[in-house]
Amino acid sequence: MRSSTELSRTRRNRVRISFSVLLRLADDDRFVLFDSPKRPGAFGPPGGVIKYFPPAVRILDALGFRPERTGAASAKLKGDLRGTLPHSALRRFRSWFASGAYRESATECLRRELCEELVEVGVHGPLGTISEVQFAAIRAVREGPHAVPGKDYRQVRGFDVHELSMTNSAARDLSRTLIEAGEDDACPGVILANFDDIAHGRAGRALIAPQSAFLAGSSRLSPDLPPLR
Repeated sequence: MRSSTELSRTRRNRVRISFSVLLRLADDDRFVLFDSPKRPGAFGPPGGVIKYFPPAVRILDALGFRPERTGAASAKLKGDLRGTLPHSALRRFRSWFASGAYRESATECLRRELCEELVEVGVHGPLGTISEVQFAAIRAVREGPHAVPGKDYRQVRGFDVHELSMTNSAARDLSRTLIEAGEDDACPGVILANFDDIAHGRAGRALIAPQSAFLAGSSRLSPDLPPLR
């Protein structure tokens, strides 16, 4: 049986990873943000964690990947590219991720997340045409590995920021509907926030999730907000 010192050393040698896609939907200097079920009262960009497909399980197992499953929402987290790896496997993981094999593309991730999140924020109109929406890459932000205050692991995260390709009516309708929702007090799950709001961390009474800063640049402006457990 391993000692507590050995267990602590093992945890310190692991790296937490999380790779997500975010949607930048702007109206002049304002960005569309959604309320987050994991951080109630905090608003961030539409989008979420990329999922991997069953053929990737063998590859990730060989890398020593342990998926993160917490709380009542653990079933929804199945397949999320969020968990821990041995530090020694990080380079091989990055190579696999860059290949795009057996995981969602940015388009697949955003379409799935939009279908889920539109229901959560009470905007149902565009659901039937989400499969027609296309996206264009803006930037890829990579963080870490770096220490996490109060945790015994280091962390690596990726945020791929995309915007709508305004090439068809589905994209134009989605953009218009969400901007109107952000201006409508009767739709509290969607807000519009400008960069000053994001930098301050609040828009009125709403907290702004720190990843919102990546809609405007590659720099984080504030620390993470803790999720529900």
